[in-house]
Amino acid sequence: MQTYLGGCHCGALEFRYSTAMLPSAWEVRACQCSFCRAHGGLTTSDSAATLSLSSTDESQLERYRFGTGITEFWICRCCGVYIAATMEGFGVINVRALKPVPPALPEPIAMQYGEESPQVRRQRRVARWTPLIHVPASSEE
Repeated sequence: MQTYLGGCHCGALEFRYSTAMLPSAWEVRACQCSFCRAHGGLTTSDSAATLSLSSTDESQLERYRFGTGITEFWICRCCGVYIAATMEGFGVINVRALKPVPPALPEPIAMQYGEESPQVRRQRRVARWTPLIHVPASSEE
């Protein structure tokens, strides 16, 4: 397993993503929802990996939800960077928040999830997203 570190620009939010996959094999996704397009988010996950989210300053963590409300987006209130999204013990990272961003990442795949029902969305995420091993106690995860 290799551990990749990431976080927001000002350092208030951080993550540790541990995976056996080389970055060149990651599936990088470009969700086409209005939130991800506005933030320029590119996500990846690995169901065999682990993800730990933390905050050096809990007051700077904005947990944003929209649409069906089943996803919690981690955004820094200070610098505005979106670092990850979580749902029921699983998450994805925004690869643009990696420090450093690996140079060998594949081209992103445009994804359309708007027609999924909440049940289908949960099933897909449980199968493909990364298990969370640590989230600050005040999270609803």
